[in-house]
Amino acid sequence: MADAVLAVVLAAIGVVGTIFADHGRTMGTALDGTGLALVVAAALILTVRRRWPAWVLVASAVLTSSYLIIGYTYGPIMFSFLVAVYTAARHLPLRRSVPFSLVALAVLLAHIFTNEAALPGVYGLIPGSAWVVVPYAAGLIVRVSKESAARARAETIRRHVDDERLRVAQEVHDIVGHGLAAIKMQADIALHLLERRPDQARPALDAISRTSSSALDELRATLAVVRRVGDRSDERWPGPRLIGLEELTERMREAGLEVDVSTAGQPRELPTIVDLTGYRIVQESLTNVLRHSGSRHAEVSLGYEPDAMHIKVSNRVLGPPCRGGSGLGIPGMRERVHALGGEFSAGPVPGGAFEVRASLPTGGQQ
Repeated sequence: MADAVLAVVLAAIGVVGTIFADHGRTMGTALDGTGLALVVAAALILTVRRRWPAWVLVASAVLTSSYLIIGYTYGPIMFSFLVAVYTAARHLPLRRSVPFSLVALAVLLAHIFTNEAALPGVYGLIPGSAWVVVPYAAGLIVRVSKESAARARAETIRRHVDDERLRVAQEVHDIVGHGLAAIKMQADIALHLLERRPDQARPALDAISRTSSSALDELRATLAVVRRVGDRSDERWPGPRLIGLEELTERMREAGLEVDVSTAGQPRELPTIVDLTGYRIVQESLTNVLRHSGSRHAEVSLGYEPDAMHIKVSNRVLGPPCRGGSGLGIPGMRERVHALGGEFSAGPVPGGAFEVRASLPTGGQQ
């Protein structure tokens, strides 16, 4: 539709402008119906300029060159030719636009040798070539800019997809890893008690059922967000919060790990992503204690400050460190913290303990 409007406007401008330019002219061929028909045709073929840019350029060159060879006055017909050259450079690849533009240039320059009003020889070639070179350069610049912008958008989308995959992978790792570790410990307890004291095995089996149900609920909630196409808001990302640590420590206790939780400062509402990150750090740290340390006791310290949330999880290390883990836990926690602009550390400390520390900025919320 836009091309049709452009063609009609150029046709109207061409007719009026050509009549005005021919008024009082003494050299060359006087304007007649043929000349006006060529002007109108050169404009109207631009209606399909984006569908067939190469052939529109050739047709425009033939019509414009015929107009000039006959000897009509220079006028608005050249604007239609400029648009045709620009369109070819803008919408065709170089391997096609260059040959067609060269053909159009050769056809256009033919009038130099027949039109008395044209500059002869090389003096006419230079300005004549500008009618092709200038619009071609403009179209090529626009084409390259658009392609660069498209590549940048595609790269941005790819990075968003990769970030989303990483976030989902971290969530699944934390949910499934914690759930399976707790279930394994509870199953070991149940198997140990099953033959000697079968009546005491029931609580461990109940704990397995609760832990697996909780893990499945969290996993379903996480995957439900992944299915929401286009919604990447951290504030809508589901998951437990630090306020739910009591449930987590109870599951850990049922799995055989005693957890002491202490709080410094005034607990308050935290940004959702900060709250979730803090919970996952505590969860993954306790899971690692359960799976790798050999210890049956851990301490969790939460510190609330006006502009930050501090977390420390520590436990004593009994025996050599286990190297059978997936290797995703600590790197995943570090990625989470660094993504929020926080600080993270994990490693042994003097006294035979292992500590995980994280400092999460909260934006100064009171």
